[in-house]
Amino acid sequence: MMDRIPESELMNEEEQAKAYAFADFSQAHNLFVEKFQEKFPSLNSSFNDVILDIGCGPCDVTRRFAKAYPDAGFHALDGAAAMLKHAEELNEKEGLTNRIKLIEDCIPEVILPQPFYHVIISNSLLHHLHNPFALWQTIQQHAKPYAHVFVMDLIRPIDEHTVKFLSDENINNEPDILKQDFENSLRAAFTLNEVRQQLDETGLNKLAVEEVDDFHMIIYGTM
Repeated sequence: MMDRIPESELMNEEEQAKAYAFADFSQAHNLFVEKFQEKFPSLNSSFNDVILDIGCGPCDVTRRFAKAYPDAGFHALDGAAAMLKHAEELNEKEGLTNRIKLIEDCIPEVILPQPFYHVIISNSLLHHLHNPFALWQTIQQHAKPYAHVFVMDLIRPIDEHTVKFLSDENINNEPDILKQDFENSLRAAFTLNEVRQQLDETGLNKLAVEEVDDFHMIIYGTM
């Protein structure tokens, strides 16, 4: 197994943020929503509480959730101003500004608009964190009793050959900067066993860790 190579925690370069905001992540992001609905079928489309999205980026996943749960509100958190600029523009374009409140801050010290949430989601943030426990600590601090938690992230490949193969198979029609970011993210990702160990150490071992395709895992459960 290749060693983990951490990458930058914030995607704050304009070229990088723009490439990410306008890339076609529909397959992975639709999978995120579909798997959430599969794991939490009791939350139907009439769910009307506020959902916390940690590491929202340009809010592509948030907007997909907003369409799946049309009565829900969202607090969308990210530390990169460049990402949130695109999020604001795209949210406004789709008429979702009133439902998605953007928050520029970093975990775990973030001050949120409300202390606790019934649903907490996070997509592709974990691998960016130099200290992965920042995510688990934030979830512990802000989850209501019996809150639904759903995290999706990359799985670190076994070797560099697999990194290149996955990049060629999945990012072949995107700008070079996005392909490089994807490869860096794969190298920075955790294995399933590493995530399970993190959950054990933080007392979150009731959350399940599941591989859903060649390079994505989900971490989910009820607090």
